[in-house]
Amino acid sequence: MTTISLRHARVRYGPLEALHGVTLAAPGPGLTVLLGRNGSGRTPALRALAGVVPLSGGAVVWDGADVTRLPAHERARRGLCLVPERQAVFGSLTVRENLALAAPSYDDALDAYPQLTALLPRRAGTLSGGEQRMLALSRVLLARARVVLVDEPAQGMSPTVAARTYDLLSGLDACVVVAEQRLPPVLHGRTAVVYELRRGTVVFSGEAAELDPPTGADRTRPSPG
Repeated sequence: MTTISLRHARVRYGPLEALHGVTLAAPGPGLTVLLGRNGSGRTPALRALAGVVPLSGGAVVWDGADVTRLPAHERARRGLCLVPERQAVFGSLTVRENLALAAPSYDDALDAYPQLTALLPRRAGTLSGGEQRMLALSRVLLARARVVLVDEPAQGMSPTVAARTYDLLSGLDACVVVAEQRLPPVLHGRTAVVYELRRGTVVFSGEAAELDPPTGADRTRPSPG
């Protein structure tokens, strides 16, 4: 079992503060969802957990140890894997080469996403957005990471493939944290920890079942009409 958390975390981009003392905890194995619109702070929260951006205040704690000053590459070496929203694959390499970098045998990746089999000789940069997400996530499956951080995992995917993706992420023996604008329909009724962020602060924390299915992250807004 592993847990990664932010404690009173602050992140600044120049004069602007993106996170205003955010505290959240992601237990594993299990799925934690960070919800919020663009500018809410969900992506900075993921990047802070990964060590890609430094904290201007607060701490990152992994299994009880303060790793705030641990560089991103050291966190990766200890079993943390970040899949950013963009540039998550090596575009100049083929699909086969991308998979081979993750593991000598990539049969599990092709079992998870059979669509990739026909794409093995293609350069990753020529794939559609959804195909690139499949490739990036299949590399995560091969990595056997302890902590998996994914920004919009199902972006560009069909509903069927998106549902399959969340099945795969939920089944990992890892602490999985994903960032989404709205709670994916496939997660309604499932066990998942949810944090909703707005303007760099946490405005809701609880279980996915507590969110209103029709509106997800926008549940506080009145319905149109």
